[in-house]
Amino acid sequence: MTLDPKIFLTSIFEAAVAAADPERTIRNHLPTQPEGRTIVIGAGKGSARMAAAFEKAWDGPIEGLVVTRYGYAAPCERIEIIEAGHPVPDEAGLTASKRLLQKVSGLTADDLVVALISGGGSALLPSPAKGLTLADEIAVNEALLASGAPIAAMNTIRKHISRIKGGRLAAAAYPARVVSLVVSDIPGDNPALVASGPTIPDEGSRADALNFVKIYGMKFPDAVIAHLNSPEADAPQANDPRFAGNEVRVIASASVSLEAAAHEAKRQGIEAVILSDSIEGEAREVGSVHAALAREVATRNRPFAKPVLILSGGETTVTLRAKGKGGRDSEFLLSFALGINGAAGIHALAADTDGIDGSEDNAGAFADGSTVTRMRAAGIDAKAMLAGNDAWTAFNGVGDLFVPGPTGTNVNDLRAILVR
Repeated sequence: MTLDPKIFLTSIFEAAVAAADPERTIRNHLPTQPEGRTIVIGAGKGSARMAAAFEKAWDGPIEGLVVTRYGYAAPCERIEIIEAGHPVPDEAGLTASKRLLQKVSGLTADDLVVALISGGGSALLPSPAKGLTLADEIAVNEALLASGAPIAAMNTIRKHISRIKGGRLAAAAYPARVVSLVVSDIPGDNPALVASGPTIPDEGSRADALNFVKIYGMKFPDAVIAHLNSPEADAPQANDPRFAGNEVRVIASASVSLEAAAHEAKRQGIEAVILSDSIEGEAREVGSVHAALAREVATRNRPFAKPVLILSGGETTVTLRAKGKGGRDSEFLLSFALGINGAAGIHALAADTDGIDGSEDNAGAFADGSTVTRMRAAGIDAKAMLAGNDAWTAFNGVGDLFVPGPTGTNVNDLRAILVR
């Protein structure tokens, strides 16, 4: 094989992202036009690109407002784009939440609300419940991110301390019809969990939220715990008549993107296998398991025959033990690199399809059997960096960060392992 591993793995990432591009997907999911007004709302790291694509595809008058992460805006003519803080909520997000609720108030049954929802919307839509403050919501968000809890647990908690999540934004639009177009970054693709479901209720209860707080040992402000113990925290249920005429359409997901990645590998002459699109768990532990699998293929040609590209998706978690730099993809890959240290013929890319891994400017990183040795030569102790949640610094020290920039979509993590 003469292909360059980094170029090949980058092409795999690009194929996965292209499959989730709103320009490709939204045209196939346009709702019927209403007799009244069409209001476009949205939240998430991919919402601005979704809004731009919807403007191009929609043949009729529209108005609207969407909120996205700083640096993720896209040019729109009729839909206003607001940028706000992610992963930590801020005042801009608070203002955006208030304006979104105002935007859908006073509508009629003849009106249509199109909700463009993608991952990241939870942090971008702070709207503290009565008696709580933005500082309370920020404290909850920081505790969630440090807890190691799966995304479903996080979003169940988030929706019970909010005025806008858990279907409340759609309830505010009643009696207008709400059609939610969702780019899923949730393992299993439950649309009600994407961005904590501002327009889509789910069955997660207040009791579930309290149980997750206990299981993961989360420390919240006293006011938040008091609220979660109050019936006022109860979120709307899916059988609420206000949601009866609404529609939900998942327009892009990790599953579709992984299939596109596998197809691109085969086009280039490499067989591909997809382990799963919904792998969860501690990033470093998932990395160790993937490393063991890659070594088995490399040394024993089982359970897959090489050359092969091993693909997986989903959303791992990181339990913060220190204050290093990085995200779940780079932490996964540093653990993976330790697991394949010295092995020949193994090359990997782990990256978030939105273009950002954690809070830095990289989507993820590359690794191979020489990564740990090269780090050692650069004065970097890979094991110590992993222990300190400092994977970004480790990969930056050997020039192996992957920095494609914002992609305009978000269908979770892509892990691609080439065994030659």
